[in-house]
Amino acid sequence: MLCGSCPSSSSPRRANARLKSLVALRRRRAREEAGITLIEGYDELSLALDAGVVPRTVYHCPELMLDPAMQQDVLLRVQALGSDTQQLGRAAFEKVAYREGPDGFLAVVESVVRSCADLTVGPAPLALICQGVEKPGNLGAMLRTADAAGVEAVVAIDQVTDWGNPNLVRASKGTVFSVPVASAGTGEALKWLSDNGIALVATTPDTELDYTEVDYTGPVAIAVGAEKYGLTDEILAAAAYRIRIPMAGRANSLNVATSAAVVIYEAVRQRRGR
Repeated sequence: MLCGSCPSSSSPRRANARLKSLVALRRRRAREEAGITLIEGYDELSLALDAGVVPRTVYHCPELMLDPAMQQDVLLRVQALGSDTQQLGRAAFEKVAYREGPDGFLAVVESVVRSCADLTVGPAPLALICQGVEKPGNLGAMLRTADAAGVEAVVAIDQVTDWGNPNLVRASKGTVFSVPVASAGTGEALKWLSDNGIALVATTPDTELDYTEVDYTGPVAIAVGAEKYGLTDEILAAAAYRIRIPMAGRANSLNVATSAAVVIYEAVRQRRGR
């Protein structure tokens, strides 16, 4: 059932077409062609609104809301922004929701896809470069770390998962909208670093330099690669420093999101000390 403020409630055919279009946005091609993506969840939507996102449409289902009275503030906020709001019945909402146990909020928003040319950083930025990272959960976790640590930009090189992937949005808890992100080829990313005077620090097990032995207080970008392949030779060759995280066990690497967090917070520690 599509109801409430939805003008389509008098047209079941139009309502069904709208729901089908929401389901289609689970596919990357559909998202990229439309230039939009989805945010599901009260917390994620609230953070996106705090970051200045203006949704095109917010679908809501009071039957699924954990605290309808408290969560009405989100609807008031989006209505004040001029966004469309559509109330769905439980069955309809669960059909378009992309995660189990939805809490009654699903928003359609503009794509977050940017190029490096769209990124603006300060005089001594801390940035994160992710190469070939495939799992949305890892990219989302790195974005949460970047948001918490004050990272000024996150650039995905040879990106397998797009920034608008709904599962990435969910894993990031909406921080994909609060941290400037971009997608780029290797050459474009390296040129951006050079143009902004940002030194590249590359993580790799094939070095003797400990990650704590590098100065991160200046303009610096930390590069991490996919767990299976690591960083490419081109990135490693361009790095000012190649660093490793000491491993005492049998495994020779940490989860990529964990590695990024370890090095980022060493940079935060040094910068606070400065």
